[in-house]
Amino acid sequence: MHKIFVSGCYDILHAGHVAFFEDARKLGDHLTVSVATDSVLHLSKGRSPSLPISNKISLIRSLRFVDEVVPSSNNEVPLDFRDSILASKANLLVVTEDDKYAKIKQLFCIDHNIEFIMIPKRTLVNSVSTTEVIAKICHRLSVPLRVDFAGGWLDVPKLSYPGGFIVNCTITPLVSLENWGYRLGSGLGGSAAKAILECRNGVQEELATGAGWQDSAVIEETGLCVWCSGSKPVLDTKVNPEWLTGRMLLYWTGNSHRCSDLVEICRDYSRIADASKTAREAVRNSDLDLLGRSMNLTYSLQLQEGMDLLPEIGAIAMKYSGSGHGGYALCLFDSPKTRNAAHRNISGETLVIEPYLRDYEW
Repeated sequence: MHKIFVSGCYDILHAGHVAFFEDARKLGDHLTVSVATDSVLHLSKGRSPSLPISNKISLIRSLRFVDEVVPSSNNEVPLDFRDSILASKANLLVVTEDDKYAKIKQLFCIDHNIEFIMIPKRTLVNSVSTTEVIAKICHRLSVPLRVDFAGGWLDVPKLSYPGGFIVNCTITPLVSLENWGYRLGSGLGGSAAKAILECRNGVQEELATGAGWQDSAVIEETGLCVWCSGSKPVLDTKVNPEWLTGRMLLYWTGNSHRCSDLVEICRDYSRIADASKTAREAVRNSDLDLLGRSMNLTYSLQLQEGMDLLPEIGAIAMKYSGSGHGGYALCLFDSPKTRNAAHRNISGETLVIEPYLRDYEW
């Protein structure tokens, strides 16, 4: 009797899995499918399960060419099925030709006198992977960008400051891959927004460039947020930013920039932290004047860093957005009237923005 054994995560069952099971079953008389447990899935894919393992086992067991389904027997990758295949007395392990662990599995089979076969993936109409299915489910057509009021750089792990904060807010207009509406390289978290729109991990990608996590964190969270300085996002305070409506304007300074190119510049992180504490108090008390004070302190530090003076446009506070040295400058006004007047009259490119908070009601 030829007993076939296959294993995988099978996190969301799709036609490619079904075709693989069917083709594997043709090689013998009995097919056992091993399904990765939640802990193995996390080790292998770095994510939580989409379905409880009991659901996945029930779905796969219902297929007519599957004879038995078992969960992982070992909490390891890629041989999470090691004890199960030995207990099943299977004499044939089947994998697809693109299995990245094929060599390890083949050596295991040699050690245990189990035949090893690689089979091609069947060409299917509209074939997808589990990762693609999850990406489509999670896909967002549009996301906000963000402005930062104080504490910039304190989200870069190596620059984190004990007792410091990062204060930022998501804004409209929203962006999509088809309709961006802002300058690129402008200090508004655009690279993080693009990663999120493409269903990638924005925090991981930003940290990999040597930048910080604040962009992805607030874009995912939305609203007016205060984050604790540190190696990963920890939310301290979040409020509805409606009190900022009609009071923000972006001024284009004329040059784009990349945050990762500016990380190593010498800065006074103690005073950056002081500004962030003032901004935190402003957020907690919805105090526009105090928020402006924190922005102006940050701006004074930006000037010390070598950034150019910004034009006087009647704002109560101004600062470069993001890492500065170009990009947009954030301008804060005492009323919608003065903001709108500046937008009409200023010589230069400006953009009206409003605070954004995602509605989580379904």
